[in-house]
Order: sequence, then structure tokens, then C-alpha cells
Amino acid sequence: MRQHSGIGVLDKAMGVLHAVAEQPCNLTQLCQRTGLPRATAHRLAVGLEVHRLLVRDADGTWQTGPALAELAATAVDPLVEAAASVLPRLREITGESVQLYRRDGLQRLCIASMEPPTGLRDTVPVGTRLPMTAGSGAKVLLAWADTGTQKAVLPDAAFGERTLVEVRRRGWAQSAAERETGVASVAAPVRNSAGDVVASISVSGPIDRMGRRPGARWAADLLAAAEALHKRL
Repeated sequence: MRQHSGIGVLDKAMGVLHAVAEQPCNLTQLCQRTGLPRATAHRLAVGLEVHRLLVRDADGTWQTGPALAELAATAVDPLVEAAASVLPRLREITGESVQLYRRDGLQRLCIASMEPPTGLRDTVPVGTRLPMTAGSGAKVLLAWADTGTQKAVLPDAAFGERTLVEVRRRGWAQSAAERETGVASVAAPVRNSAGDVVASISVSGPIDRMGRRPGARWAADLLAAAEALHKRL
């Protein structure tokens, strides 16, 4: 679930912004996604439109506006900066694609990614949103998520609560042909300075190379990379 600042109007405005970012929508759809009254949703969306955080087309459909890109261009993300030092080494060790995911509501967002220079690979571009219902990265993020998020995701997931218990016990997760046919992956949690899990770092590639139990091969290197990120944070 999204975090709340305690400032009601700000939290509602952010809810509107996130709803439109997930998929452009009209006012009726916006109300359905946010649960806000029609008048409130309209007022907030128009306010965000004034600040160019949202734009509206001739059909009345809102989508994200240019001000978001302008703000993002000046943003500094310590996690992404740390990944720039850690992911290249992990890619070199494994020879596979490496990614860093952050949870965003009921989805996971790829915030850093590197691919091997040659050969068949699992390509996940930065900015890609994936469901939390499959894959090793999803298991890691969900294993340390709040109870409400787990209850919302698990009914549709390719794994169950027992899997999450096992992920928390051993400290990493793996998958084979779960998110995508022919792809295997292994992931580990990344913690901030307070010890909270803020991301998952993963290695993914063809099952033919990774095997159906990729954790046996790459878990130790992945845990070392996660610790390196933790130290940089």
C-alpha cells in the first residue's frame, strides 16, 4: 500500500497522480481507481493539470504531464546511484542480466538494469512495471511487504505464503519459467541504513544457462551485491 504523510489533501493528490501514471484515464475511471468523490477527484486532477503534472486530451483523458519529466531530470536517487557502482560487477561475475526493483503499490518498478554485451538475455528496461504475482524479485519484495499488500497480491500469485516464509528464512528467492517462459531468476533484498527492505536485486537469464535452481549458483554473489548496496546506502 502507498505511504501516507498525514496531510490529507497531499495524499489524495498523490493518489490521483499515481492512478493516472499507472494508466491514462478519464474522470469516471479516476474515481473508480482512487475511491474519491467525483468533485474531489476532478478538483485535484485540474489542480495537477495547472501545474503541468497532468495533461488532458480532447476526450477528457488525463495522462502524466511534462513537469514530471522536468522534475525527474533533477532528482537524485541514492539507490540508483549505488546501483551504478554495484550492478556492473554483478553482471561481470554472472554474465547475465541484472536488475534492481522497487515496489510501487501492487507492482514492482525496474529502477536500474544492465545486460550482458552478447548472447541471449532477459531484457527488462528501466521504467518497466511488472506484477508482484510472479518472479523472484516479486517474491522478495512481497516477503517483506506489509500484511495488506500481501493479502492483496497472494490470491493471484504463482506462489503462496509458505514460499514467502522460506524467502525470509534463507534471505533470497528464485524462480524458473514463472514470470516468463524460458526465463529463470534469483533475487535478494536490499536494505537501507535502518534495515528496512527497500528494493530487490536480481539476476535473470535463460533457463538453459541459469538452470531451474539458479539460487544454488548465484545466491552467494547476489547476497554480496545486496550487502554492497546496503553499505552504500
